[in-house]
Amino acid sequence: MKKMSLMLGMLIVLFLTSCKSEKEYYMFTSFHEPADEGLRLLYSEDGLHWDSLPGIFLTPEIGKDKLMRDPSMVRTPDGFFHLVWTSSWNGDHGFGYANSKDLIHWSEQQFIPAMMNEPTTVNTWAPEIFYDDEQKEFIVVWASCIPGRFEKGIEDEDNNHRLYYITTKDFKNISETKLFYDPGFSVIDAVIVKRATNDYILVHKDNTRPNRNLKVAFGKTPIGPYSEASEPFADTFVEGPTAVKLGDEYYIYFDAYREKIYDAVKTKDFITFTKATDEISVPQLHKHGTIFKASASVVEGLKKKSAQ
Repeated sequence: MKKMSLMLGMLIVLFLTSCKSEKEYYMFTSFHEPADEGLRLLYSEDGLHWDSLPGIFLTPEIGKDKLMRDPSMVRTPDGFFHLVWTSSWNGDHGFGYANSKDLIHWSEQQFIPAMMNEPTTVNTWAPEIFYDDEQKEFIVVWASCIPGRFEKGIEDEDNNHRLYYITTKDFKNISETKLFYDPGFSVIDAVIVKRATNDYILVHKDNTRPNRNLKVAFGKTPIGPYSEASEPFADTFVEGPTAVKLGDEYYIYFDAYREKIYDAVKTKDFITFTKATDEISVPQLHKHGTIFKASASVVEGLKKKSAQ
């Protein structure tokens, strides 16, 4: 009896150890222009060198144009993956949402009507999903233009964006939409990075001409308030940033769309940045996505799906 109990105990320990030590991959959401096919995925063992998983893993079904641009993904502690995306270039007063346990089988797609109370809204661009592990809720930040709402600056009224957000625990009960960040210029493509409690970074694009570059701001909570925008840390004609921590450095990937490549910089403090172009390799045609992690079993399932 004692021997059987000992063996059972060892098996339990081995099982728990294997569960805890299952290999994880870095994943990168993607789409290809003209964004009407759906979700594509890249994977990497080191967060620097990326391979494509052939095929489409979710076909867009909602929105005026039924597009899937700017797919943003986060994995929650329960193992579910949550995806939001831009569903139309213009005209939609919301964005798409779906979730999955394995990135193959998906929930019914939802249209989140985030800007319905602002009927003159031109667009709802690049929703970025962030999971607040302290409040146990999602924050979704996006860019919208409401003509005449802010000082015009150098942008046309239909291109003068600001950042807005909602919070939700389940994508069924959605908070009131609120202004997230007004840096005094047209701003899009926001990414929240948590370094520690009371220490958050907002990576964003200054979308004004002739800037069209990336900047950061600092806050004590994920919803701010955030500081004034920094000086730019990347060249012009870039967009779609996402950040990943590798070792003691953060790599910020971004779409250098004029050069038709994905580029990157690295930083330890979000004050000093170093070009990391030569350290990364990203497949061609990859567009504006976010980096997250998935288990080896999920990736193997995706590979089998791709091979079918």
